[in-house]
Amino acid sequence: MKTRFVLINTSHAGNVGAAARAMKTMGFDDLVLVAPRWANVLRREETIQRASGALDVLEKCRVVDTLDEALDGITHLCATAMTPRDFGPPTVAPRPHFEMLSKSQQIEHIPRGLEGDLDPGVGLQQGVGFLFGSERFGMRNEDVYRCHVCLSIPSNPQFGSLNLGAALQVVAYEWRLALGGFAGASPVEAVQDQPVNAMADAAQVAGMLAHLEQSLVALGFLDPAAPKKLMPRLNQLFNRGGVTQEEIHILRGIAKAILKSSSSSNG
Repeated sequence: MKTRFVLINTSHAGNVGAAARAMKTMGFDDLVLVAPRWANVLRREETIQRASGALDVLEKCRVVDTLDEALDGITHLCATAMTPRDFGPPTVAPRPHFEMLSKSQQIEHIPRGLEGDLDPGVGLQQGVGFLFGSERFGMRNEDVYRCHVCLSIPSNPQFGSLNLGAALQVVAYEWRLALGGFAGASPVEAVQDQPVNAMADAAQVAGMLAHLEQSLVALGFLDPAAPKKLMPRLNQLFNRGGVTQEEIHILRGIAKAILKSSSSSNG
């Protein structure tokens, strides 16, 4: 399903770069700018810096003069707004609307008031467009009226303002999630991907314990005449912990350092 992000009258070059980065992290690359403030916005240093490696998205990005030019091939338009409007398309949260879109290849529900403007048989295969307005004044009413729905990200009622790049990231994430998301490594797979450190065998543990016992005697911590059950208890401790060969080397290194220090003190 074609997905396009359209930024209208963007005033801050950095937000274009942030938008490109947000899109790439979610696997999208179709970005169109409508009459941005800077004609050379795609080449500005702030744009490139904020893109943080998403230069391929910037290279593919188109800059056009009108919204009509940005909407070729797009059949379902989603405006973005912080607060609902008294007139226009219905205002909904992204997740439930995206779930509805992803479950069907047809627009099965026509928002009230738009029955004469939409063809219920138009498929979604041609594309979905997400429109974002200017940072200074948001989307113009006439642009919102062209959309099938107005997306409003649920946020703190006392402070619901989102930076353009942040808002686009949320919408891109929710849309990618509705499309199936990306396969993430399960905990088991993640462990399997880590370097394997072989477990120590019984002989290695016994050798380490003998070495450790010598160092504890040298420290005066263990009385060889009355050892009680210190070493068997340490043996059980290491058995429960599942000691690796690398850990055995570390413990023997500690024991060696203790013996060396003790020998120097006695000398």
